[in-house]
Amino acid sequence: MLLLFLVTVLIHHSSAEHYKTKPSFVKTCSLSDPDFDDCSQEAVQLLFNALGPGLPEIDLPPLDPLKIPKIRILQGEGPVNVNAALDDVTVTGFGKTDVLLSQVDSKTYDFYTRVRVPKIRIEGTYDLKGKILLIPLVGRGKCWFEPSNMTIDIVSDVKLYEKDGFPFFNVTQVHVKYNIGILKLYMHNLFDGISSLEESTNAYLNANWRPVSESLRPILSKTIEDILLGFMQQIFHNLPATFMIEDVKNNHLFSKRNDKV
Repeated sequence: MLLLFLVTVLIHHSSAEHYKTKPSFVKTCSLSDPDFDDCSQEAVQLLFNALGPGLPEIDLPPLDPLKIPKIRILQGEGPVNVNAALDDVTVTGFGKTDVLLSQVDSKTYDFYTRVRVPKIRIEGTYDLKGKILLIPLVGRGKCWFEPSNMTIDIVSDVKLYEKDGFPFFNVTQVHVKYNIGILKLYMHNLFDGISSLEESTNAYLNANWRPVSESLRPILSKTIEDILLGFMQQIFHNLPATFMIEDVKNNHLFSKRNDKV
């Protein structure tokens, strides 16, 4: 399968100074504490709550609603053969994220997090030519996708580095696996607005949402991974690691760097 995915999110490394004092939305935990996982779950929940409206002091835009200028999708072979673009995308729902589990590897500092999101809505303008479930699709217009009751397992690859004498987490990659309760979608103006074909095609895709969801899994997974990676890199670039985990060890994993990640 060929999958080329490009998502542009308005997140960039801030030129502002990092937090010098611990902000109110940060809870500090200790790896040596036997109740670390419970503490970490509370800490990550506070962090998600703060990300919802955004953190303008470090140039972090709102997570809910999240604006994405363009998503470009090119996928061939298998049940999905798509050349498509989504423009002026708005994603809502991440602000209601419920953190179910948060663990940190005491040796590598990699994060493992499980969250639940009641409903995500993705809206934008699509330009599509291709096939989904071997159904020919062509059109351009407004569209929306709504995965509901989504549980997401997130594994974050992490390295430590030093800046201004502080240790920081550098999240280098994010991997997600998810399950959803149901997927609803609608694409307006399919087949140049032939209403009978548009209605019947959308009805078929919704009635067969499970195979549609599985077909779109690589695309949706990559979307979530890119969104989370951008936000996590921005927040942890500006938040000293010891504000989150007080007993971070400056061991062989710790590399001195003074440049921005």
